[in-house]
Amino acid sequence: MKKFYSFIALVLFSAMSITAQNSPLLSGASFTNSALNDSFFEVVNYRGAFGSSNWTQGWANFDPQNTNYPTPNVTVNGGDITSNTTWTSNNVYLLNGWVYVKSGATLTIEPGTIIRGDKTNKGALIIEKGGKLIANGTATNPIVFTSNQSAGNRDYGDWGGLIILGNAVINVAGGSATIEGGVGSTYGGTIDNDNSGIIKYVRVEFPGIAFSANNEINGITFGGVGSETEVDYVQVSYCGDDSFEWFGGTVNAKHLISFRSWDDDFDTDFGFRGKIQFAVALRDKNIADVSGSNGFESDNDGTGSTNTPITKPIFSNFTLIGPMQNLTDTIHSNFKRAMHLRRNTKLNVFNSVFSGWPVGLFIDGSASQSNATNDELRIENCVLAGMTNFFASQFERNYFTSTSRNNDTMATASMMMLVDPFNMTNP
Repeated sequence: MKKFYSFIALVLFSAMSITAQNSPLLSGASFTNSALNDSFFEVVNYRGAFGSSNWTQGWANFDPQNTNYPTPNVTVNGGDITSNTTWTSNNVYLLNGWVYVKSGATLTIEPGTIIRGDKTNKGALIIEKGGKLIANGTATNPIVFTSNQSAGNRDYGDWGGLIILGNAVINVAGGSATIEGGVGSTYGGTIDNDNSGIIKYVRVEFPGIAFSANNEINGITFGGVGSETEVDYVQVSYCGDDSFEWFGGTVNAKHLISFRSWDDDFDTDFGFRGKIQFAVALRDKNIADVSGSNGFESDNDGTGSTNTPITKPIFSNFTLIGPMQNLTDTIHSNFKRAMHLRRNTKLNVFNSVFSGWPVGLFIDGSASQSNATNDELRIENCVLAGMTNFFASQFERNYFTSTSRNNDTMATASMMMLVDPFNMTNP
């Protein structure tokens, strides 16, 4: 049944470490919904991204602005990679323009390799359909894509970002489309189990550029990426647009971090149907996008059509910490909602925690509201805490607080029992 917490938390725990024994988030998770009946999902008792272990240790970086990286000694100019290529950890690479891994070619990046993006030419790495990226780092030797600016002088959008494109099904007429960002490459096909490689223990810092209005390169863009692609332990920091965006496809992922994003943390559209478990987002209260910054943004497509496959990802065990530690905090006026679900999406969210946004939940438009009423859009065993308004309207209130969905609200962020989650250098 639903619960409304109004007590004062006495024991705190770190969002990035072991949880306190009496935290309300240590229980309440459920994996009985048929959407979670999949070997991909790890069954845990806790809601949110963290239980008794800290999966960010060793490889994540929450102060990339002040990290000293070595100077590049190998320049990779814009152009095509057409044969199997390896970037080695004894070199530091400069992406000087848009670099394309073409169909039939595999780019392998060794653990511990550093790749820096040129600011003037907005370096970016694009893995085209049929190409592969093997970026298989380790917890002690992550692969780092970062700005080529010096420590203390880095900024949002210093370079382009990482674009992965595949042959999985999307819901665009004709089955393929040109990816956003102006790079000119296409995505989408008929192979839902397509394999674009491995992205594991990878950090992407200071990416994200606007090619034109509503046409941006995100931190990591997934376009029609298939389910045989492996994505695990990936952090995007200081992105000038969305940290992660999925355009259709079926790729799954675990252990994602969105840190100090400019726009949305996790954006899904064009028929994305992947599964994601264990993800965290942390926001800077002074940084938000003119388009309106959200934790989740989800659309079937730009017009809310009935094109199939419908956008229907399955998310579990997310922790989204918004910009507002206290209800009296002054935050950027462009911050909007923890979840903005619109345009006929059927997003499923389970066992997740959202805190510190002006609005917790907005199910926008009759199509998405109908999906929610029919239990095709689902939010279950979740927590909203410390919001100015938990709900955009009475519809969301009635939906979220239905006893069958077992959701909770908490009046303040402190009731979640997180130690310093709003600390932007050592959360």
